[in-house]
Amino acid sequence: MAPSKNIAFDVVGTLVSYDRLFEAIESVCGSRLKDVGVQPRLLGYYWLEMAEREYTSLSLSGRYVPFFTTLTGLFYRALWTAGIAEPRRLVAQEDIDRLVDAFKGLEMRPGAAECIAKLRDAGFTVWGFTAGDLERVGGYFVRAGIDMPAENLLSCDSTGKSKPEPECYKPVLEKLSSSGTQPWFAAAHMWDVSAARAQG
Repeated sequence: MAPSKNIAFDVVGTLVSYDRLFEAIESVCGSRLKDVGVQPRLLGYYWLEMAEREYTSLSLSGRYVPFFTTLTGLFYRALWTAGIAEPRRLVAQEDIDRLVDAFKGLEMRPGAAECIAKLRDAGFTVWGFTAGDLERVGGYFVRAGIDMPAENLLSCDSTGKSKPEPECYKPVLEKLSSSGTQPWFAAAHMWDVSAARAQG
């Protein structure tokens, strides 16, 4: 019997799209943002990028915090640094709660289910390796009707190290290469792919 082939996908941003979040920003507070010269989609990207930086920097400093915790705490800072002097007057906490709910309800990109099915048909075991929490990320697969066994979802939360720190990739590499084959890693972010490749 041939050794199993393994591929690990980054999940959020690769298999899962941010579009639902951007649509929620437009719907919940888009007109208010535009009135003060802030484009909702651009603010959404900025908010995500700010959260990624904080998440990674906290981990590098030895004070790991789960990504979702970092994200939810930074919306007002994103508004303030975008030039909104009183962000809490522009966007209420209830609005942010709706945006956070939209993030929890992100959806798979078109073709993600078919991609996973084709890989499985070709003999690959498909894994997810995420900076997100396993319950939320597992929910993305469930809602898309994709069977993703819980044991095939891996999170940085288990190591307390963020991507792209080398220590977070090592246990994934060990687990996925235990069958004797070189695993694959797929991500939409060059820094993620590069860091995974550097670990083997």
